[in-house]
Amino acid sequence: MKIRLLLVLGAGILFFTAGSVALSGAPVENKGAAEIKLPGGTRGLVPFPHHRHQDKLGDCEICHSIFPQKVGIIKELKAQGKLEKKHVMNKLCTKCHKQKEKEGVQTGPTTCAKCHIKEEK
Repeated sequence: MKIRLLLVLGAGILFFTAGSVALSGAPVENKGAAEIKLPGGTRGLVPFPHHRHQDKLGDCEICHSIFPQKVGIIKELKAQGKLEKKHVMNKLCTKCHKQKEKEGVQTGPTTCAKCHIKEEK
């Protein structure tokens, strides 16, 4: 009898907790993939440490105001003519990294070859 009561009580607590979280309206954070391989044209794929950038920058809109949160968005924007060749690297990535470097903050690569990785054939 006591075991049954404990099981019912435990189930009730779990149900109440789950219901409270669902009803609270608190957004469930989707941080996306930890690592993303971005298309880098003829120079190869570019590994992008997505979660590391989120942790360091804190504000997702720095990038996502330009790139909607969608798989394949860079290729799509290029195909639509809304993103110029080398725009991502020259105007965004390396610009930010070089600025951080000037500020004396540890940062990512500032040259093409450090990010673009040709795949072995």
